This record gives sequence, structure tokens and C-alpha cells, in this order.
Amino acid sequence: WLKPFALSFRRAGAATPPSARAPPNQKLPLPRPRARPRTTTMAANIVVPSDITILENKLCIGKRRLGLFESTGLLGMAPMLHIHYSKMDKGDKRAVLSKKFDPEDVTPAACIVQKRQEAIRKEVVATNFMWGTAGTMTGLAWWSVRRYNYQARLVALPFIFYGGTFVGRVLGDICTGRNAEYARDRFLASLPAKVYLSGSS
Repeated sequence: WLKPFALSFRRAGAATPPSARAPPNQKLPLPRPRARPRTTTMAANIVVPSDITILENKLCIGKRRLGLFESTGLLGMAPMLHIHYSKMDKGDKRAVLSKKFDPEDVTPAACIVQKRQEAIRKEVVATNFMWGTAGTMTGLAWWSVRRYNYQARLVALPFIFYGGTFVGRVLGDICTGRNAEYARDRFLASLPAKVYLSGSS
């Protein structure tokens, strides 16, 4: 049953011109193995402290104890999922507020870290007013419709609570003096504590 296959191979060999055939004593070149491309890990996967964080660690002289409103304000902040590391989460803000700097140091670097810490402190303390105002407005609205059925409460209370957060932010900025701070101080408070390692570093 192998005869048809043998005949086909003979015909194929006869059809091949002699110039295309390799001499019997000549070895055919083996195919060169192709090297696989190297997979390099991107530097964007490495998270490092930012320049302002390194400066804070350099000028830190001890540990600072957080106040009551600072602790409650940090508890009122929602957790954050970092994608680009362009903002500060509550853990980063707690780390900044926990550092103690020399108040008698008048160098430009010391002024920068102190202004940044004060701006973050105002932002954290103002969070208490946001939740407090929203809760107070919701409680008053609940008391106002206490004689109504639960359908009326469910319709009114979520909107009042959501609107109370905006009123609380304005009230918190006024009470903490955050509305009167310079844009430079607020910019310093918004600098991220961690960044991705760039390729040029």
C-alpha cells in the first residue's frame, strides 16, 4: 500500500532540476534559531516617594501628635484607588500631619513643608464640618417629616444629605480659614506623596 507514495516521491525527485539539487557531500545550512525579544519591566510599575516627600523626611525632627479633629477628619475621608498617583489619600495626609518640623527654621525649604502641612491640616479639619452639616440637616429634615410615612422620608432625606455636604464644605472652608489661603498653599497640599519612577531617573 506504500507503492503510490513511493512513486509520487520518485516523480517529484525526477521533476526537480539537477541545478536545484544539493550535491551529496554538501551539507545543507541549518536554520538559525531566532532569539526571543527580551521582556523588560516598565519603570512605571515602581512607586517611589515624590520630591516633596523626600524633602519632608529630610527636614523632619520628630513625630507630631494628631489632634482630635484631625483624627476624626481623616476617618471621614473615603479610601482612594491610585492609578496615576496624582493625588493624596488619607494615609499620605496622616503621614504628613504626623511629622514635626522646626518652627524656628526660616529656610525656604522649611517654609514649603510647613505651609504644606498647614494646608493639609485645614483640609482635614474642614471634612468634619462637611459631614457634621450634612448629618445635622438630615436630622432636622427627619424631625420635620416625622409624622409622614416612610415614602416621604425616603424621597427627601437623600437629597437633603447630598446637598448638606456642599453646604458643609463651604462652612468648613470658612471656619478653618481655608477660603482665605493662597493658591500656592493649596497647590502644595495637592502634591502627591508617591509617584511612578520615570525612565530618566
